[in-house]
Amino acid sequence: MIPFSPPRIDQKIIDAVNETLRSGWITTGPKTKLFEKNLTEFAGNRATLCVNSATAGLELMLRWFGVKEGDEVIVPAYTYAATANVVEHCGAKVVFVDSDEDFTVSVKAIESAITKRTKVIIPVDIAGYPCDYKAILDLVSRPEIKNMFGAVSAEQEMLGHILILSDAAHSVGAWYDGKRAGNLCEATVFSFHAVKNLTTAEGGAVCLNLPEPFDNLKVYQELNIKSLHGQTKDALAKNQAGSWRYDIIEPGYKYNMTDIQAAMGLVELERYDNDMMVRRKQIFDAYAKALSAYEWAQVPVYETSDRKSSYHVFLLRVKGITEEQRDAIIREIFSREVSVNVHFVPLPMMTYYKNCGYNMADYPVAYDNYSRVITLPVYYDLTDEMVQTVMEAVVKSVGKIIS
Repeated sequence: MIPFSPPRIDQKIIDAVNETLRSGWITTGPKTKLFEKNLTEFAGNRATLCVNSATAGLELMLRWFGVKEGDEVIVPAYTYAATANVVEHCGAKVVFVDSDEDFTVSVKAIESAITKRTKVIIPVDIAGYPCDYKAILDLVSRPEIKNMFGAVSAEQEMLGHILILSDAAHSVGAWYDGKRAGNLCEATVFSFHAVKNLTTAEGGAVCLNLPEPFDNLKVYQELNIKSLHGQTKDALAKNQAGSWRYDIIEPGYKYNMTDIQAAMGLVELERYDNDMMVRRKQIFDAYAKALSAYEWAQVPVYETSDRKSSYHVFLLRVKGITEEQRDAIIREIFSREVSVNVHFVPLPMMTYYKNCGYNMADYPVAYDNYSRVITLPVYYDLTDEMVQTVMEAVVKSVGKIIS
C-alpha cells in the first residue's frame, strides 16, 4: 500500500534529535531560539515565536488582539476545524464565508460578511496556495470599512482596522507577489504537524509582521509570556546564573515548543528550498502533466504570475460527479493499494457547526470543490514509480465509476 503522507525521518533528523537528547536541554532552549531566528530570516517577517501547534498560535494571536464574546471573526467554510475552533474558544462568533474556485477564500464574500463587530479575518492557504492578500488588505484599509471597526483594546486601537491573521498551516515556502508566506500580512501562523512539508512532529510558529507603531520584538516578548503561563522568564532565561526568580503576570497558556522539536525543524528548514520543495514540485508537475490529458480531470492551480504554492497537497477534482461518486472512486483507489484523502470536509457540514445553525447550502462553491476533490499523496520519499502507480490507480478508478 502506498501511504498518503508519511513524515520524512532520515538519519539527519535522527542524529539531530539524538544530539539534542544528549545535550541535556530538551525543553524550550537554544535550538528553539535559533529556529525562530532562522524562520524569520527565511520568511522575511519581523519576529517569530515558535509554539506547540498552529492551533495554539492562532488562539494566542486572537487573545493578544483582545477577541472576546460579542466579536466576530471571518473564516472560510472550507478549512480544517482548528481555524474556527480557536474563535469558539475565545467566545467570539465564527462567520463562515464561501470560497473561490481555486479553493482560496472569496474576497467578495468577505466584504459582504464584514460588520461593526468584525475584529479579525483568517484567510487560509488551502493546499499551500496563497490567498489574494493584497485584495484582502486593500479591503480592510478602505475608509468605509475602517470606519466600521470598533476598537476596544489597546492593540485594536493601535492597528486601527480588522486584523488579517493568515492560517498558513499548509504554505511554508509559498510565494505571493514576490514575498514569502509569513510576510504577506500582519500575522501568520505556520504548522509543523507530522504531515506538513516541514515537520517538527507537532509544532507551529507565529510570524509577526505588524506595522508601525507596533514594536514586533516587544509583541514577541508579550506572546512569549502568554505562551508559558504568563511567566516572565522561560527555562533558558532562568538557567542563567542567579536568574532563578520570575513572576506570573497573567494566567497564560502552555504553548511553548521544545528543543527536540526545534532540532527537527532546523534540519528541515536548512534543506527546504533546495531539496524538499524541489521534490514536491516534481511530483505536482508529474500529476498535472499526466492528468491534464483526461477531460474529466480538473487539475489544481498551483503557480501563476504572482503566486507559487508550497506544493503541500494535490487537490484533484473530477468534473461532473456527485459526492457519492467521489467516495466510490476513493474506495476503488484504495482497493488498488493507493492511499488518498479529502481536504477538507467544510466545517458547516460538521455536527458541531451544523448544530450552531450553519447551513452548507450557503457556501455553494466550497461544497462543489469538496464534493469532487480527491487529495493525492505528495511527500519527499514518494518515488517516480510510486507516482506512476498513483496515477494509474486514479485513472482506472475514475474510469470504472463514471464510465
